Amino acid sequence: MGPWIMIAAAAAPQAAAQAVPAAPAPAGPDRGVIAYPPGFFAESKPISAYDMVLRVPGFAFDKGVVVRGLAGSSGNVLIDGQPPVSKNDGLDDILKRIPAASVERIELIRGGAPGIDMDGRTILANVVRRQTAGFRGAISPSMFFIYNGKVLPSLRFEGQWRWSGGRAAEFSQVLGTGILPNNEYGIGSRFRYNADGSVRLHSHVDGYSYGARINTTAGYETPLFGGHAHLNGALIFNPGSVEIYDHYRSLAGLEYEFDDNQKRQVELGGRFNRPLNDRVGLETTGFQQFSHLTTTVHFEGPGLTRNFRLDRQSTESTGRVQFRLRGPPGVTLETGAEGAFNHLDSKTDLTVNSRAIAVPAANVQVEELRGEVFARGTWQATSTLTLEAGVRQEASQVTSDGDLVLRKSLHFLKPRAALTWAPDGLSQFRLRVEREVGQLNFDDFVASSNVASTGTVVAGNPDLTPQQAWVYEAAYERRFWGAGAALLTVRHFDITDTVDRGPARDGRGAIIRDPLTGQAAADRPDNIGPGTKDEIQASLTVPLQRFGIRAAQLKLQSTWRDTQVTDPITGRSREISGQHPIDWEGHYSQDLPRWNATWGIDAIGGYRERFFRLAEIETKKYSTWVVVYGEYKPRPDLSIRVEVNGVTLRNARRIREVYVGPRNLGRLDYTDERSAEFRGSVNVRVRKTLG
Repeated sequence: MGPWIMIAAAAAPQAAAQAVPAAPAPAGPDRGVIAYPPGFFAESKPISAYDMVLRVPGFAFDKGVVVRGLAGSSGNVLIDGQPPVSKNDGLDDILKRIPAASVERIELIRGGAPGIDMDGRTILANVVRRQTAGFRGAISPSMFFIYNGKVLPSLRFEGQWRWSGGRAAEFSQVLGTGILPNNEYGIGSRFRYNADGSVRLHSHVDGYSYGARINTTAGYETPLFGGHAHLNGALIFNPGSVEIYDHYRSLAGLEYEFDDNQKRQVELGGRFNRPLNDRVGLETTGFQQFSHLTTTVHFEGPGLTRNFRLDRQSTESTGRVQFRLRGPPGVTLETGAEGAFNHLDSKTDLTVNSRAIAVPAANVQVEELRGEVFARGTWQATSTLTLEAGVRQEASQVTSDGDLVLRKSLHFLKPRAALTWAPDGLSQFRLRVEREVGQLNFDDFVASSNVASTGTVVAGNPDLTPQQAWVYEAAYERRFWGAGAALLTVRHFDITDTVDRGPARDGRGAIIRDPLTGQAAADRPDNIGPGTKDEIQASLTVPLQRFGIRAAQLKLQSTWRDTQVTDPITGRSREISGQHPIDWEGHYSQDLPRWNATWGIDAIGGYRERFFRLAEIETKKYSTWVVVYGEYKPRPDLSIRVEVNGVTLRNARRIREVYVGPRNLGRLDYTDERSAEFRGSVNVRVRKTLG
């Protein structure tokens, strides 16, 4: 599982003898918060809050996931103690718009703190901004030079205005072009082997990808009705396409695939805070989102043409109200409720050789009405011991019309308890027990576009139950050498209603079968029963001053996973689809104050993921990706950054083991292996600060 586990375990005892105080924590008994002032980051001359957050010892940035509702959607960084009321405007982009000069301090919250909603996490960073009036902005042109000769320009403008009295506004415009984050982009080869290992097909693959970002965001905050209001909005247009040429070598012929995605999103969010008296505070939050996705896939091969089209429109309306109560010394209580209404209208068409093909649950209209009430509290029992506990009760009703008509109600109780013990200023132990309930993913409700290129039908399924798990977590953290940190975390998940792949069913729940063979005809996302997941995660931040390397930092992180579930097709135990057995990454950075420069190396480790379908096992393997960068700041208001993406070639392999009929019959038809290499790019970015 990589070397980082052993390094982290060995670093802690050595640190005890050599430790020096870290950045000072705020006054008070809470020893779970470490504050890093601007001086801590001075040598690196950060441009934005994002640059500062990446330098925080013992912290790995997570931008969060896009899910419906407000709970569970935010990343692990707060801004002035609150998560942004935004989803498609990424947390990394939001932090990049906050100038470093506007940051008063970065707080690292470990294990919880009074008045802070940890949202199921044990570590958060909090960006605390200065309340200084004035204007700050930046304009950032950039160019991507791709290995195949393409040059892709982008331009970003951002501005922030702050006035006395607590009023502020911000605006950002991004006009970008680039490569879609699609691992099929590149050049390579494909082999198709018969069951006996002989070569059935050999071909050369060329993949081309293009994407664009046209993003407009704006926000405004002001005192209002004795409190403070913040409004924000985003208009996002992300068109993109992938084109793949597959030239046969062993015989005459060509396969051609063109994927086109047109995605438009509008979101509006707002938050209002107001103290009701000296012990009770009110917070209300609202969010509205509109999304329209059109996907078309055209595939051509010898004697075969497939056309797939998906038109999906969705809306989300979410609101939350909560009260924060200050109890006895060291006690903070919160209670509130959240409600959400979600709507999906999806239409799917598939033709093969100009003949319409029926896809299960192709055209559906789904509505979800969901509500949740919650109560939680934080108790600072002693200067070294903190207890956080809470409970949520969720109820929802899901209805579907069209190809699949259903009505169902769901209820989940979600308790949580977390205990933090900090015996001294350098060590911390954390324990957490929580029942996590996933959210229904609207992407699982509609048919997959892979049907056009692979011929494998993956139907939609609105009749899903959210995956649930009891999570048991233990963590140990050790601070050393001032800016060093080692963290080891162990988690166990007892999962029910595992969301994976199962045979497609009709409206009565019967398996849809091929009329000729009587075998299951397609698969779909489905609940396939109980499962388990075990994780061991280690991270290490090492300041390299002790080794004679001035102003340098090394960050390492590794996660090992083991998952188990019973395969609904074969009845045998296997891993859960889409899980990575191991992830790792390493980041080296060094400041060169004498030359007003910074340089570094980022390495994202290779990984493997596997998907188990009705008549196929698909395995994807990705090699390690390395980026070398350098940033030069000739003036305080000007920076020039050069990134070499792909110092090592990025290899993406897709291995499809395709069976004759369902996998439980054991009749392997062929194995298809496609390998594509992306040979890198150079990105040059200039940033001019305004104001």
